[in-house]
Amino acid sequence: MTILPKDTDVLVIGAGNAAFAAAHAAREHGCRVTVLERAPEDEAGGNTRFTAGAIRFAYRGVDDLVELMPDLTEEELATTDFGTYSEEQFFDDMYRVTEYRTDPDLCELLVTRSRETLMWMRSKGIRFAPIYGRQAFKVDGRFKFWGGLTVEAYGGGPGLLEAWNTSASREEIKVIYGARADSLIMDDGRIAGVMVRHNGTSIPVHAKSVVIASGGFEANAEWRTRYLGPGWDLAKVRGSRFNTGEGIRMAMDAGAAGYGNWSGCHAVGWERNAPEFGDLSVGDHFQKHSYPWRIMLNARGERFVDEGADFRNYTYAKYGRVILEQPGQFAWQIFDAKATDLLRPEYRIKEVTKVTADTLEELCARLDDVDAERAMETIQTYNAAVQADIPNDPNVKDGRCTHGLAVRKSNWANTISEPPFEAYAVTCGITFTFGGLRIDTTGRVLDRDLDPIPGLHAAGELVGGIFYFNYPGGTGLMSGSVFGRLAGDTAGAHAGQT
Repeated sequence: MTILPKDTDVLVIGAGNAAFAAAHAAREHGCRVTVLERAPEDEAGGNTRFTAGAIRFAYRGVDDLVELMPDLTEEELATTDFGTYSEEQFFDDMYRVTEYRTDPDLCELLVTRSRETLMWMRSKGIRFAPIYGRQAFKVDGRFKFWGGLTVEAYGGGPGLLEAWNTSASREEIKVIYGARADSLIMDDGRIAGVMVRHNGTSIPVHAKSVVIASGGFEANAEWRTRYLGPGWDLAKVRGSRFNTGEGIRMAMDAGAAGYGNWSGCHAVGWERNAPEFGDLSVGDHFQKHSYPWRIMLNARGERFVDEGADFRNYTYAKYGRVILEQPGQFAWQIFDAKATDLLRPEYRIKEVTKVTADTLEELCARLDDVDAERAMETIQTYNAAVQADIPNDPNVKDGRCTHGLAVRKSNWANTISEPPFEAYAVTCGITFTFGGLRIDTTGRVLDRDLDPIPGLHAAGELVGGIFYFNYPGGTGLMSGSVFGRLAGDTAGAHAGQT
């Protein structure tokens, strides 16, 4: 049985990517570091364990990628157009998708420290790989990456956690599972530790610095309804059942300021009949992100969103909300044989609600809870509106659009005409919430007077002010890494001075 220490230098709450980044950065100051994980070991890691591992960062060209991924083969380099993704492009994407509300100071840290943070993670034993198959399609014998998202953690989220844990063991960072942080211990206005529930007993653990990195409140149905609005109690949770907002609550009980888009979240199209919380045996494969290649229909048999408004990784995090707003909180994604090769691997798992047919009439009749007659009319009208004279290219926003429809499709508009036809039922899957704690540019948590709370730091999903309305794909892990390292570095320095 693991025994909680009575005291430590730096106490980190949570054991996901942001938490481990913080723990390692604090350890570099020579501090004793203890990580508290509410979940049992087989469910540990928060949402990091459920992610596919995509991570967005600024790079100047292939040389930067080779430095990060030195095991890239000559063949991969010869057959791939990795392009570039400049800091300017990263800034543009962050401001555009958040409707220019992202905190400029935090956004600057996220962008300008993205590459150096990945190189630092590599020094800790984290490996990275190109996202072939999900972010690049082969055209004329050459892969081309699109949407500014090129790299993933090797082995996805589980691989990332395994690497962090291996490094933590090597660095003598103590990780304690089944340890629930209940409240912060205050001493004359400064944080002095945490009350921890472990093995059925509440125990004080004293610390010179505390880093909260325990995720948002997406797994708390009551908070979702309170802050996101009516109907959000019906959303599926993509990831950990343990992200219930406890870290946010205890910090605010200690006087911390809330910040950011409390009515906003990252939410995607998710398998309609998925369980209430994420399933580790399936991981991220309940997601259904190939919608740009054809259309989605609601219960009325109508299209309700521009499936081709932008690359998937700029729209998927907000379309879950749109699906939740539809009658019955579901939709069907419709494809024909011409799109089969473009479907991501997640469409081929056994845990999927799918219908197939050799005719469109038969397909529409098999769509549960959908007005079949109206669905058939919608598909026929859509097919007639496709501007087929515009060349189709899945690697770029090709401008192949529809004309004359109430809901336009801006890119990748192709007719649904070649059998067999397939349809997949989706609902809303919430990933993480956007509202949270207010921090300064050193990772310190601010109180309601916007002064730092001595000894308290935060990183990861529960930092507010970075994302509003939407988010560029892969930015969540990058944010956790950058601000985890920043908070841990500040917490370690503070502990050394105390």
